[in-house]
Amino acid sequence: MNKTRRLLFPALITIGLTSLVAGDLPAEEDGGPVYLMKITGAIGPVASGFYIETLRRAEADMAECLIVELDTPGGLDTSMRDAIKEMMASEVPTVMFVHPGGSRAASAGAFMVLAAHVAAMAPGTNVGAAHPVQLGGGQADSTMASKIENDAAAYIKSIAEKKGRNVRWAEDAVRKSISSTAEEALEEGVIDLVSESLATLLDDLEGMEVETAYGTRTLEVKGSEIERVQMGAKRRFLSAIADPNIAYILMMLGFFGLFFELSNPGAIFPAVVGSICIIIAFFALHTLSANYAGVALIILGMIMFLLEIKVTSYGALTIGAVISMILGSVFLFDYPTTLLRISWSVIIPAVAAITAFFLFAVGKALRVQKRKPTTGVPGLLDKIGEARTDIDASGGTVYVAGEHWTAVSDVTIAKGRKVRITQVDRQGVKVVPL
Repeated sequence: MNKTRRLLFPALITIGLTSLVAGDLPAEEDGGPVYLMKITGAIGPVASGFYIETLRRAEADMAECLIVELDTPGGLDTSMRDAIKEMMASEVPTVMFVHPGGSRAASAGAFMVLAAHVAAMAPGTNVGAAHPVQLGGGQADSTMASKIENDAAAYIKSIAEKKGRNVRWAEDAVRKSISSTAEEALEEGVIDLVSESLATLLDDLEGMEVETAYGTRTLEVKGSEIERVQMGAKRRFLSAIADPNIAYILMMLGFFGLFFELSNPGAIFPAVVGSICIIIAFFALHTLSANYAGVALIILGMIMFLLEIKVTSYGALTIGAVISMILGSVFLFDYPTTLLRISWSVIIPAVAAITAFFLFAVGKALRVQKRKPTTGVPGLLDKIGEARTDIDASGGTVYVAGEHWTAVSDVTIAKGRKVRITQVDRQGVKVVPL
């Protein structure tokens, strides 16, 4: 028994120490989740904010990477740069995936693809056409246009150099607006992968080494949980109103609401709806970097329409208002890309409806002004009444419009005859026999 105890005691001590040491060692952790989000449409403050918010969530969750399914015709320079700055400073790699087939990464989208830690495209997609345009409306002169182009070219070259991509192609995308298919982009060293689907992309990413702001990182995405991030209700609403056509319609509705309230004080409802629409519209205009010369022209047009009701201009104010409205609508978002411009199918019906409404209102106002008065003393002229007494030059009594009036006549009118009022003064009325 003693011998057995002497043999077991060292063994138990060894097992205990081994367990203690093993308990102090960190357990092998599974890889983090893979975050997945989509950016479709123009890259503006809403899309940029959604990307930055998702990237920060991925960092907090220690994600392996963030995959962005991208399909964009371009967007605002400031929004693109905000997203790229956040991307380059993050420890979570961003994988830009131009997907599905038929998608594109044009203009600002091309910058974001080149800036990604991993750039991937699906077959049937294209990237490029990154020549900058003058944002905020108006046409830049040759000097300013050259400055904008050189700035964009330097920026995209610095991105390509940092990410080890084709610098010459990047510069040509800005200066010559070249665009490449997925296969061409891969061959020219613009992107890293061509993947058929998300599943194929995950297989291709496994074991890939990427350089982040925090050093080299090896992607271990095999078997990782896919965390799909959807845009919240607030951002969906902001994204919906950050459409030039929606912002334009909201502004028109706001002006109409305020007009009805000013025309009929105390109605309340038009003022409430109009004020809300105006505030939301101006938020959208600010978000879209609208040209406020266009806003001023639209407001001027509305003022001229209102003046047409009060001032007789024989149509001059209406013509000026229509011209001002059309010019303001065109200048409001003066972007070459149709996605960031107001559609003519919205401008023409809106201006036509406003013009028709005010012409109708002006016509009604003119008819009211020309119509004979029906109440008060002027309203008695040409009224038909009945002689209640004999009427002559010395006087008499006539019943007209529910009242008895003192009446005179140049001829004698017998009691009971119908008479017509020809003149009204302080002493009474002058009548003639009917």
